[in-house]
Formats: sequence, structure tokens, C-alpha cells
Amino acid sequence: MSNRILSHDQIQHKIKRIAYQIYEANVDEPEIIIAGIEGGGLNFAKKIQAVLQKITEANIILCKVIMDKSNPLASGVKTSIPESEYANKSVVLVDDVLNSGTTLIYGVHHFLRVPLKQLKTAVLVNRNHKKYPVKADYKGISLSTSLQEHINVEFKAKNDSVYLTE
Repeated sequence: MSNRILSHDQIQHKIKRIAYQIYEANVDEPEIIIAGIEGGGLNFAKKIQAVLQKITEANIILCKVIMDKSNPLASGVKTSIPESEYANKSVVLVDDVLNSGTTLIYGVHHFLRVPLKQLKTAVLVNRNHKKYPVKADYKGISLSTSLQEHINVEFKAKNDSVYLTE
């Protein structure tokens, strides 16, 4: 069984709201790094980047965060830009769904290896099943789901959707 939780228009609204929140927190920054975790997080990050580029003069840099989500400790975390390009800057780590917090905590750990102005996190869906002390600073929606339920985020041209499946 599958239930649609968010429609395309609702997702666009949440992207715009999150982008404005990021802008407000970084209004004096000349550059903002939007670091999207490969997969749904990177797709979500690209959408946030597009809105930010329309509303601010700041240089919005997209950074791809690469890791094996099922075993980030073994795979390590890599980024598409060198550490020197995000050192002493404002970074927003983006993923589509915050479930256990594993992916976000390893992503946060990676970015903390260099000095930053600030590090925030953004997710489209926060599931409230965290096993690590990580939170989403910016979130589209929070859902209290059972462990048997799954969230599927689909980013398709003009047809983005979020589904809850059992």
C-alpha cells in the first residue's frame, strides 16, 4: 500500500521555504555551499540551489557528497570539491530523508574536519527514527512513522512526489 504524502506543488513550496530560511541565516555571506548527498539528497540540493540563485546575490556552490549509504564508515565520505573550497564558509548538508541519521552524521563528521563558519542540515522528510544525535535544521515535513513503513521520494520533471509505503 502506498500513500502520497506530498504532491509536486507542496514539494516546490517546501523547497522555496527552505531556500528562504537558508538565505535568512546567511544573508551576509558572499558564498554558500549546498552539499547534497548523492542520490535524492543531491537532487533536492540542486532544487534548493536553483531557488537560492534567484533570491540572493551570493555565490551558491553545489557540492556532491559521495558515500556508501549502507556502510559509510567503510566507504568513507568524499566531496566533488576540495576541502579548501568550503573551509571557513557556510555549508548546508542536504539529504532527501532523515531516517536513522546515519548518512547525515557521517556527512557532518566529514565536513567538521575543516574549520567552517557554520554547518546546517536540510531534509525534505524527517522521520523521527534517529539513532544518532543529528537533527535537521531545515525540514520540509516531519512524520512519525513505524519502522516497517518506508518513505520514497521521487524527483521527476514537473512531477515530484513523496510516498509512504508499508
